[in-house]
Amino acid sequence: MAYPQLAVRVSVMNGEGLWECIGTGQVSTIYIERLESVCLLVQSEMDGSVMLESKIEPETLYRKKQGTIIVWSEAENFRIALTFQDPEGCQEIWEEICQAQGKDPTAEDTRDILDESEQYDDMLETVEPFEPPICELSTITHLANFFNSFFVSPTRKERLALILESGSYIKKLLQLFQICESLDNTEGLHHLHNIVKGILFLDKTPLFEIMFSDECIMDVVGCLENDPALPQPKKHREFMAQSVKFKEIIPIANSELRQKIHQTYRIQYIHDILLPTPSIFEDNLLPSLTNFILFNKIEIVNMLQEDDVYLSEVFARLKDNNTDDEKKCELLLLFKEFCEFSQTLYPQSKDELLKRLVNRGVLCALKILMRMDNFQIKTIATTIFAYLVEYSPCVIRQFAMNEAHEDKDDELLINIVIEQMICDTDPELAGAVNLVEPLRSLLDTETMLVSVYEFERIKFLNFFYKYCINNLAAPLLSSTAKELDDGLDGNKSCPSAVRFMREILRVKDEQYNNYIIQGNLFEPVVNAFLANGARYNILNSAILDLFEYISVQNVKCLVAHVVEKFYKSFESIEYVQTFKNLKIKYEQEKDRLNRAEALHSALYGDSKAMEVEKKKCFFRNISEVVMPPMENIPEGDENFMEAKSTKENEDNTDFAKRTSSGVFLFSSFFSDGAGDGMSSSHSNSVASIVDYPDDNNKEEDEEKTSPSKKPHFSS
Repeated sequence: MAYPQLAVRVSVMNGEGLWECIGTGQVSTIYIERLESVCLLVQSEMDGSVMLESKIEPETLYRKKQGTIIVWSEAENFRIALTFQDPEGCQEIWEEICQAQGKDPTAEDTRDILDESEQYDDMLETVEPFEPPICELSTITHLANFFNSFFVSPTRKERLALILESGSYIKKLLQLFQICESLDNTEGLHHLHNIVKGILFLDKTPLFEIMFSDECIMDVVGCLENDPALPQPKKHREFMAQSVKFKEIIPIANSELRQKIHQTYRIQYIHDILLPTPSIFEDNLLPSLTNFILFNKIEIVNMLQEDDVYLSEVFARLKDNNTDDEKKCELLLLFKEFCEFSQTLYPQSKDELLKRLVNRGVLCALKILMRMDNFQIKTIATTIFAYLVEYSPCVIRQFAMNEAHEDKDDELLINIVIEQMICDTDPELAGAVNLVEPLRSLLDTETMLVSVYEFERIKFLNFFYKYCINNLAAPLLSSTAKELDDGLDGNKSCPSAVRFMREILRVKDEQYNNYIIQGNLFEPVVNAFLANGARYNILNSAILDLFEYISVQNVKCLVAHVVEKFYKSFESIEYVQTFKNLKIKYEQEKDRLNRAEALHSALYGDSKAMEVEKKKCFFRNISEVVMPPMENIPEGDENFMEAKSTKENEDNTDFAKRTSSGVFLFSSFFSDGAGDGMSSSHSNSVASIVDYPDDNNKEEDEEKTSPSKKPHFSS
């Protein structure tokens, strides 16, 4: 008995393990007397010839896959696959096979079949897909089954994407959506929701180009409104058309730019609102859609920065005193969004963009806005400044150094940033916190250029210490300048300032040492020590450790400076040997030079020349103090700075390698309660004056070679 014939595609596996399509035809099950069995018979649709005649043996293992594929093996390495145009036809033939074998037609899995899923995917790569069904209201259920059969397999998704890339079929689907919506066909709308959502999850850029065009995108949103899981459709199109208004604060003349902005907003809305939240545990990350949005934003940024009028007009209005605060806030929000879009640019492009923005006056505008009393304006301006510093700290540094020749100190960009950070009126210090990281980035020596032609590190640090350091250090200086009283030990500002100074010394940088001597910066430390009197507290421990470090490291210029200027104040101190050791080292150095002088006189008899040489040797480092301050070094004298930098690299460890952040000003080196373990000044044991948790490894070698670093306390 012959059964109705159904359209089918026949594929076989070749000797190389790949599937090959041998043709299409009509399949039926028929009893063949010659074979004495029910067989699968496929006749060519071209000439009616027999393409396949396969006896349905009881022991043959068949498998139905994805609702439209039947696969089996007739011999070793000889496998056959029938691909049906629709699931109904596949099910009909499957039931006939199961009836012939005496098996349950509801079972679709055969345990012993060999890795059919992998071979099936290979087959699909070589088999041309069927043309999708006609987009008509009467075939909408068939359409849903067709698409569902392709959404379940990665390889089939690839084939479906190739079918849809022509563009015409997606437009036909969206026209069918308009028909269903006009007829209020709920079932059809639900089917189209699943179809359109499935197409989006194919995550193919060519399909996005079609679906997100001006012609199609609102119909795509309409399809996604009709989620079968919701009791009522959501009115997203109504919201986008009526509630969301595109406000041109400054008119955009470029129509292509305006269209790109509209498109990007709508795609972002679909991504964020209409599609499920991306998850690494589900197949919905949609990287191509994310990149589509990203490249749209890049195009918008490029169009805006190439417009010589638009951004210049924005900055001009921001600087104009006649622009009211509400308008300035809108302009800032516009530019903030521009900066957020610019985050997607490559580093080199960000650098070029920032240079253009600086030339058009963005930093001059931000200087004015960060000083305004309007909290919202100030906050947005601070956020924008942080974006710009992130783009390229080098460009911001260059601007800051250039304006030093034109503006007053309190009008300099860096000083305004410091002022806003220190004088933040927000109880939560939100503005100060937002400015700390940009300032730290600007001071990060790791990102500063050092080359034969560009000494950015030297130039910028000279600028910063000349024009800005006083403003940054003012709160610390004001805290330590207060009258010392009985509550001094509880005031952590003083010990912290001393510890900070100790960390500066640990950098072992001659310029810092010279700066300390020049400014007589030990004087407030000594005054604090004397005012503290006999109290043995954290301040006492911190100051003793500072001078002990100078003694152990034998920093000659500082040893000479401390002994010559302050030894009389310390001469009566007996409970530690720190100051006596400083005196001893000072005398030993003088004695060494005297003996060198005597030897020179015996050899050459030129005592006058020896005296000159003696002064040069002993006070070599101190003589650095009378040289012009480092901020007065001519910027063009690169030979001098290069020679000095070479010497420092030979003698000292580079500062940038000693701190995790690259700038010591914002690093925390100390723990609270340091020195708390020493409650008595009459201990006979060897004890560290202050415990520095981070010094254990860095100064281990120093402790081995310098046992006097930990002073004995006399009884």
